[in-house]
Amino acid sequence: MKKVLMPLAPGFEEVEALTVVDILRRAGAEVVIAGTVEGVITGRNGIHVVADAALDKCMDAAFDMVVLPGGAAGTENLKKDERVRRLIQRMNAEGRLVTAICAAPGVLSAAGLTKGKTITSHPSARAGLIAGRISEDRVVTDGNIITSQGPGTAMEFAFRLVEALFGPEKVKEVNNGVLARL
Repeated sequence: MKKVLMPLAPGFEEVEALTVVDILRRAGAEVVIAGTVEGVITGRNGIHVVADAALDKCMDAAFDMVVLPGGAAGTENLKKDERVRRLIQRMNAEGRLVTAICAAPGVLSAAGLTKGKTITSHPSARAGLIAGRISEDRVVTDGNIITSQGPGTAMEFAFRLVEALFGPEKVKEVNNGVLARL
């Protein structure tokens, strides 16, 4: 079974986080939502989520992929969290899939993972990104780094993650029930 970690911080973008968790779980991935804080985590639009685990308990576990949802405040909270930096740097060094959507590619950039890579992000979050090239594409894959632009691209991003973990046949299988335009 493929294992995916989603660190979740206060101010996260709900559409980006929950769409990705839903689609990955439909595909058969074990997705662990790991709270950067204890208790209920409140998203940017006031939706409350209870994490599956505390981030501290996930730091040494093996995951195939990490997914960072955006949201301006959520991204800043992820960027300030040294545990998140260590986690994504370790997973990148191991060649694992490191992914981010909306403003969260800024977390990857701040951790030094996007230098020389082609990435995308929400247009409002591009200032200060360090990358080889910033793409206008809705979802971008460059090696083990996958990035996307925002809430409106969350479904496409989620299915790209399914493809990266399981292949194109699993995308078709899951989308038979979802009916997304891919």
